[in-house]
Amino acid sequence: MPMFFALTQAQNNAITIALVALLAIIVVAVVIRKALSDRKAANAPMVETATAQAPSAPPAPGSAGELKLHDVEPKTAAMLMAIVADKLQKPVNELRFISIKEVK
Repeated sequence: MPMFFALTQAQNNAITIALVALLAIIVVAVVIRKALSDRKAANAPMVETATAQAPSAPPAPGSAGELKLHDVEPKTAAMLMAIVADKLQKPVNELRFISIKEVK
C-alpha cells in the first residue's frame, strides 16, 4: 500500500488544516497586493495633475539663497547689500550674499 494511504485520520486532518491555512495566507496576500496597487494607482493621477498645473513661468526675482547675519541688524544688512550692488552695478537679485558679519 502506498505511503499516502497509510496515514492516520489525525495526520490527514493536520495536513488538510495546513493546506487550508496556506491557501488562506495566499488569498490574503493577493488581496493586500491588489489593495496596495489600487491605492498607488489612485494616488498617481493626483501627483500628475499637480505637476501638470504647476506654472511654467520663470521664478520671481529675489535673493539667491539664505543669508546669515552675525551681529548685524537686518536694516544694516540691507543697506550693505544695496551699496555692494550699486558699486558692482548689478541688481541685488543677481548677487548671492552668504553671510554678513560686523568686523570690530
